[in-house]
Amino acid sequence: MLQVNYIRENREQVLERLAVKNFKQPELVDQIIQLDEDRRQTQNLLDSVLAEANSTAKQIGDLMRQGKKDEAEAVKAKSSSFKDQTKTLGDKLTAIETLLQVELILLPNLPHQTVPKGSTPEENEVVLEHGIMPKLFANALPHWELAAKYDIIDFELGNKIAGAGFPVYKGKGAKLQRALINFFLDEAEKAGYREMQPPIVVNEASGFGTGQLPDKEGQMYHIGMDNLYLIPTAEVPLTNLYRDVVVKEEELPIKNCGYTPCFRREAGSYGAHVRGLNRLHQFDKVEIVQIAHPEKSYKILEEMSTYVQSLLQALELPYRVLSLCGGDMSFTSAKTYDMEVWCAAQARWLEVSSVSNFETYQSNRLKLRYKGKEGKAQLAHTLNGSALALPRIVASLLENNQTEKGIRIPKVLVPYTKFECIE
Repeated sequence: MLQVNYIRENREQVLERLAVKNFKQPELVDQIIQLDEDRRQTQNLLDSVLAEANSTAKQIGDLMRQGKKDEAEAVKAKSSSFKDQTKTLGDKLTAIETLLQVELILLPNLPHQTVPKGSTPEENEVVLEHGIMPKLFANALPHWELAAKYDIIDFELGNKIAGAGFPVYKGKGAKLQRALINFFLDEAEKAGYREMQPPIVVNEASGFGTGQLPDKEGQMYHIGMDNLYLIPTAEVPLTNLYRDVVVKEEELPIKNCGYTPCFRREAGSYGAHVRGLNRLHQFDKVEIVQIAHPEKSYKILEEMSTYVQSLLQALELPYRVLSLCGGDMSFTSAKTYDMEVWCAAQARWLEVSSVSNFETYQSNRLKLRYKGKEGKAQLAHTLNGSALALPRIVASLLENNQTEKGIRIPKVLVPYTKFECIE
């Protein structure tokens, strides 16, 4: 959530940056500025009435102590309206603050100055490409056919149990999943991330804190009786560990990681492009989260991007890095890099990670602050990234490493899988 003071003091810049995100309600900016002006005026009036009431109460006390009861009663009679004025102004202030909050959460985060302009994924900027795209043999299969051929993933069985988008991993398919999870967690630990095992359900306050609510409630699975939500990503509980917390400046950056299943309704997702593992309702992911000093967060964003790339390199997967344009960024992000791997049998790029800097957008909602030596509490910056999401990694590994005899396992995973090939 953007800070009101920043909006008021930087109106033109806010409008300029919102335009990069193709925000369609720029009039909200002026409405928020006007509401803030009304709030401040009302607060000043309320403070003035309260000050006058306190001064009058003191005057009445002094007169009573001096034995001037009649004068005290006369002043008391004149001051009888203070209570009504205070209530009226207090109610007005509450109404303004409520409306201001409602309108503030309608504004997306401002994109960083380096975010490219554009409104569609086709306008994202390719930062780099790495690796050699494999050349497959004739009659090579897409991963969903490989999964059936080697009996390692059963989409129909998952459909029977839960519905489409909930596959069952079997035998070496399940072991490959576990191997990837353990590999990603071990690498995160080497990179200085502390492993956490958070809940996979969150309350409304947690969803609001990281920006999933009220923006994405239609994409989240809701547990109605308990008013809880299944997490769409471990970002939500890992970042909410620090809701309403003031950390010490010397503790920054705070680096946490966690493996969780993730749940997304993905309403309206149909067609061949979401077949097999390309898009699921339940999937596994290892997430990395950092709480950072504002002056260092963009350096950290680059470091996180490089770290995710190192995982893809270890898995021997050709990939590219995209800097998302304003129109393709999430509501809450200030800058995002997407990592996409080349899926050879499908001959297409598949997104496997997003690494984002949210600056103070989440921390303002979370009331997540740090305190330096000068003692003043300031909003921290939050960052997160997929490191990595499993389904499309598995899809690419299966397709890119298939041979006529079986599917080769990358060397880095063999100590985890305990097998070199799926035959």
